[in-house]
Amino acid sequence: MKKTYRIAAALLLCALAGLAQAQDKDRPPAAAPLPTWEQLTPAQRDELIAPMRERWNRSPEDRQRMYDHAHRWRTMSPEQRREARKGMQRWEQMDPQKREQARALFEHMRGMSPEDRKALKEKWREMTPEQRKQWFEENRSKP
Repeated sequence: MKKTYRIAAALLLCALAGLAQAQDKDRPPAAAPLPTWEQLTPAQRDELIAPMRERWNRSPEDRQRMYDHAHRWRTMSPEQRREARKGMQRWEQMDPQKREQARALFEHMRGMSPEDRKALKEKWREMTPEQRKQWFEENRSKP
């Protein structure tokens, strides 16, 4: 589920990055509050949507997943969205080895019952770094 939040947060960040790259003539002064969607110019709206449009057109096989993620994002509470953003930031700051370990842990937990996931999380917190490394080597997903 956290992976879903990270992807939704990434989609939102892509859209916001597009807005940040709007031409200076379309950009409101820095001190001015940003307008509502209806008050944006067509060029500003296009800047927001362009990254998503490009990704949508580039990856037909991912469209259902993107649509589902967008729907889930809209149904999240503000607190869930904040947590999703924090998770995305944590993921971006992780070194590649830790990311690989996180993927392996996520894949391993995907098919578990909530009770088994909770037990594994507790066990993981109690493990030493050496034990975690050993667990990772035993449970690493095959390429």
